Amino acid sequence: MRVMLAEDSTLLREGLVRLLAEEGHTVDAAVGDGDALIAAVAAGPPDVVVVDVRMPPTHTDEGLRAALEIRRRWPGVGVLVLSQYVEKRYATELITADTTGVGYLLKDRVAQVDEFLDALGRVGAGGAAFDPEVVRQLLVRSTHMDPLSRLTPRERDVLDHMAQGHTNASVAAHLHISQSAVEKHVNAIFDKLDLSHAAGYSRRVLAVLRYLGS
Repeated sequence: MRVMLAEDSTLLREGLVRLLAEEGHTVDAAVGDGDALIAAVAAGPPDVVVVDVRMPPTHTDEGLRAALEIRRRWPGVGVLVLSQYVEKRYATELITADTTGVGYLLKDRVAQVDEFLDALGRVGAGGAAFDPEVVRQLLVRSTHMDPLSRLTPRERDVLDHMAQGHTNASVAAHLHISQSAVEKHVNAIFDKLDLSHAAGYSRRVLAVLRYLGS
């Protein structure tokens, strides 16, 4: 898989380059700011970009804005965002703009190499990969008028894993239940969220996006 990196920490950037090379991936570019990343993608789009949120010059949201620009101009390029924290506005915009080939991980997850590589592979294959903490923070709402309050604890668990980009089979494995049980929970979620007859749309996507806060 062809990958481009944007990370202003030289130590982390070089570590990721070495890790990806050892795993057989090709790192086409490793840069330190969002503008350089966009220029590199324009010269030859990769399969996936891995981008930090805070980069020069202001160290605020340059990376996320670059990610959104890449999603807009090159929708076939997967985007995996790395961050120290959850930036709700842009995280929601990334997810709602297009639900394929996108991920958002907290940097602590990078230290867990297998999980990082699994997320990268899922994004590169057109799937989704979201840190559980990112999902929890995006799904947080007050209990007043909260549609989540209609779900059972198990249904919440299933929805949480759906939001991370897991398939029914993967949800079953993580929760140690049968795939048929997962399918029943998913259908119950659709019913409780009034998505049973959402023809023409992905009910799975709608079930997740309904809760994303701005």
